Amino acid sequence: MNKIAVVGAGISGLSIASYLEKHQLDYHIYERRKKDDLTGHGFLLPKEGIEYLSQIVDPSELFKQGNFLKKYIRYSHKGKILAEKDLQDVFVISRSSLIHILARNIPPEKITYEETVTPCATQKGKLKKQDGTYLDSDLTIVSDGSKSRIRRETFKDETMKTVQENEIVNIIHCKDIAARLESNFMKYHHEDGGLTFGILKLSEDTVLWYSQLDNQKYKISEKSSVESLRNYMFDIFDDWDPMVSSIVKGSNYENVHLWRVYELETLNPFYKDNIVFIGDAAHPLIPFTSQGVTSALKDSYTLTQYLTSEENMTDAFRKYEAERKPEIEIHIRNGRILLDQFLKPLDQQTENILPISYK
Repeated sequence: MNKIAVVGAGISGLSIASYLEKHQLDYHIYERRKKDDLTGHGFLLPKEGIEYLSQIVDPSELFKQGNFLKKYIRYSHKGKILAEKDLQDVFVISRSSLIHILARNIPPEKITYEETVTPCATQKGKLKKQDGTYLDSDLTIVSDGSKSRIRRETFKDETMKTVQENEIVNIIHCKDIAARLESNFMKYHHEDGGLTFGILKLSEDTVLWYSQLDNQKYKISEKSSVESLRNYMFDIFDDWDPMVSSIVKGSNYENVHLWRVYELETLNPFYKDNIVFIGDAAHPLIPFTSQGVTSALKDSYTLTQYLTSEENMTDAFRKYEAERKPEIEIHIRNGRILLDQFLKPLDQQTENILPISYK
């Protein structure tokens, strides 16, 4: 196998690099952000995701950085328990912690930060760096996220559309709030639909909370500041259950993030010429699925298996797509069903629906 370029050092980029490192394949990662840019928040990992991740990281180190969840508890916005479900091997971890763990697998000389890679209009299958020189690689694995620039340039007729949901996400470091929480996935739902508040305990002093909002009912400015998001949360959740309102008012907002959600109208092929896409760059999944990380890990594992077993690169890409695409289409369909449920009034939603897409 000749030299491989990996574009993007997020979860999918570091995952594929970890598998390539494990198989002693020649690769180099190019990341447009700074090394210490760890923006993002947290992920749910079901059992399958843990199994794939455990092939490339030490599980004992992984488990120190997050928390296993015992139950999913669904509440009304006033605090009435609507449903409970035991969770089996569902793990929650912050994005920054998972990035740090995966990055330990990568020798420093194999990753270049602050390097933007773009397609070359005149050379098929070629990508170039900021200085105009071409990447020194025979094939490129693209993992530059849901709004992938390289994917848009490769498949110029694609349609990327906004989803009728935004999320406000925050990670707080507060022992007092964490001490009040058990290791459960708690999610509160407004009776009119289209508004939720979720709480996940990451550790003894760290909590992830998030709000999902119907962006047609709950308008948020495109250029929301930290202060405006804080005031927005104070206003919307003032009369919710005291657990929710006290967390909203007791939080520090230095890590708050407004996430606008997008999806592809239809999936593109997962490869073209000598360029192959993985993770969100291949198939953006809306957050209701809770399958983003697991899908990226499975993409990385599957692609590496075919790159090491097939003599022909195109055959490897073709078999990778054939194996992964059907499952991704299931998660996309499940995500749209979960979105539809979210938008309905509470009394019209399916009872005890689990906010994780299983194939």
